[in-house]
Amino acid sequence: MVEERMGDCWSYTKDQFDNLEKHTQWGIEFVEKYTKFVKERSEIETNYAKQIRNLSKKYQPKKNPREEEESKYTFCRAFLTTLNELNDYAGQHEVIAENLTSQIITELSRYLQEIKTERKSHFHDGRKAQQHVESSWKQLESCKRRFERDCKEADRAQQYFEKMDADINVTKADVEKARQQAQMRHQMAGDSKSEYSSYLQKFNQEQNDHYYTIIPNIFQKLQDMEEKRIERIGVCMKTFADVDRQVLPIVGKCLDGMTKAAECIEPKTDSKQVVESYKSGFEPPGDVEFEDYGQAMKRTASDTSLSNSREAKERPTGKSKGKLWPFIKNKNKSPKQQKEPLSHRLNDFMSSKPKMHCLRSLRRGLSLKLGSGPEDFSHLPPEQRRKKLQSKIDDLNKDIQKEMDQRDALTKMKDVYVKNPQMGDPASVDPRLSEIGQNIEKFQFEVQKFEGWLAEVEEKMPSKSDTHRRSGIYETQNSTAVSNNCAQDRESPDGSYTEEQNSETQVKANTHPVPTSSTPEFDDEFDDEDTLPTIGTCKALYPFEGHNEGTICVTEGELLYVIEEDKGDGWTRVRRNEDEEGYVPTSYVEVFLETNAKGAMTYI
Repeated sequence: MVEERMGDCWSYTKDQFDNLEKHTQWGIEFVEKYTKFVKERSEIETNYAKQIRNLSKKYQPKKNPREEEESKYTFCRAFLTTLNELNDYAGQHEVIAENLTSQIITELSRYLQEIKTERKSHFHDGRKAQQHVESSWKQLESCKRRFERDCKEADRAQQYFEKMDADINVTKADVEKARQQAQMRHQMAGDSKSEYSSYLQKFNQEQNDHYYTIIPNIFQKLQDMEEKRIERIGVCMKTFADVDRQVLPIVGKCLDGMTKAAECIEPKTDSKQVVESYKSGFEPPGDVEFEDYGQAMKRTASDTSLSNSREAKERPTGKSKGKLWPFIKNKNKSPKQQKEPLSHRLNDFMSSKPKMHCLRSLRRGLSLKLGSGPEDFSHLPPEQRRKKLQSKIDDLNKDIQKEMDQRDALTKMKDVYVKNPQMGDPASVDPRLSEIGQNIEKFQFEVQKFEGWLAEVEEKMPSKSDTHRRSGIYETQNSTAVSNNCAQDRESPDGSYTEEQNSETQVKANTHPVPTSSTPEFDDEFDDEDTLPTIGTCKALYPFEGHNEGTICVTEGELLYVIEEDKGDGWTRVRRNEDEEGYVPTSYVEVFLETNAKGAMTYI
């Protein structure tokens, strides 16, 4: 038997054509549902990766002096590494989304179209075979009814002939007519019988072929199609898991990077960095002398006392003059005047109202710590000033070396052009060589200037036996100005050191004041702070959109004012008018600095 040879196949369900049609349709709907599930998972991975990237970008350090200062600490560097690793981690989720789309969603979408077309073809053949069998069955029934009708007509004709033959009153002609009619009916019945028998045999053969060959073959194809569908679903489910498994090693590396960054945090190193960042180099004040109220007597002079201005003036040049501290009020008395008791000094200090120029000095000190300051860093304590000057010299030497490398390269190119004129014109290199030579001379002049300031600082800083670094007391520029300054004029509570003169005439004499960074605590009290002065002009060589925060949009050929030079980070600060200013890439503009721009800058 064909059924036994085919084994457990769908041919056993040859009478369940409609049910199999419903089952295969449900299978296709399941594939569509699984495809939708994977698509939603891919969207979730994409959105998650986007949110992780935005989070990492949000907490990335900005380009400002505050963030650069924080980068010195190990825990800040560890956090930056964590953000970078988190960004890579988000990239792996994007890889998951891409692989799910390319390896599952796209493949299943294409397979759905194929399986729908194949299923439609198989059921079309099945319906066609069923219609053929039903048509044959109708023809067989028609032949059967005709044969039955002809047999009944033949019986009636035979009975009528026998009746006429037995009746003696009927003429012989009528009997003969009845006999012929009966014979004709019997002949028709015989023909119908033969036709019915032949068509019955044909129908049985077609029916046998239908149920044992045609329909089983169609169902076998449907069964193969269904098994392939189930197998494809299994492969996709396995791929669904493998997509995640493939990124696990990289995700593990990202997590290992975060762990390693956390393990690199060194509390001791960070605490030492605080010392390096805020060490001023000033010496602490001397001992406060005992005030004997039992008898009127002058307090003996002390070598370390900060209240004796004459002693401070008579010290050697290499030593610093008396440093004013916030808790000491300097009256600048002459040596013959009697010194005031300490209690009077404290009372005067506590009861005195803060002067406007003291708060302005404090604000200036805070703003200078935020990044702006004089070119020679004179607003900083000696130790910090020495470090800043040394760092500036190192940067200038790097710029000089870079320009010299370019000069060497252009010189070699010019030699090649001289030897091989067809490769280029040697004269075309001369303008660039001249420009580089001017840049080198400019940088060398800057180096000499900063080295002079550095030597001046190091001369004023006495060396200590327990360290190789130099520290000392910063010598004030004018001892007479010290007597008229309040404590806040010399040092703000956060440790920033200022060289501001107290004389109102000197404040008015500053013709090019440099603005300070906006400090929220003082914005309401000082709205009259000057804006940054222009130090030159520039012309935009290319258009710049300026989408990022802090940048400004410029058009090609536009003329702008330069208010801050490129400090090595590739950005120049410019101003369009009083309200519009921001940063533009240095390579996008041609800068024309004023020759006395830096020398004319002063601070108030």
